[in-house]
Amino acid sequence: MRKYETLFIFSPSLEEDTVKANVEKFKGVIENGGGTVDNVDFWGKRKLAYEINKFNEGYYTLINFTSDSELPKELGRVFRITDGVIRHLIVKDEK
Repeated sequence: MRKYETLFIFSPSLEEDTVKANVEKFKGVIENGGGTVDNVDFWGKRKLAYEINKFNEGYYTLINFTSDSELPKELGRVFRITDGVIRHLIVKDEK
């Protein structure tokens, strides 16, 4: 089991309730895949460093989790097929 962290950004056109429902969905993917969620940090709506898909801001969320090496691949697939996710990043935590 390794520690990972993922940061993803939702479109600002979504309602905050929809964003929080999707965060719960992603937590479910991690927990149903055999991982454990260590921390969820919802940053809210923030300005982007550069324009993405004609958006200048988005809803940021950071999740720290522990899992085997296959779960980040599945989580990345779920990010790609979820409407409203404009960017995501999953990295192994080296601490």
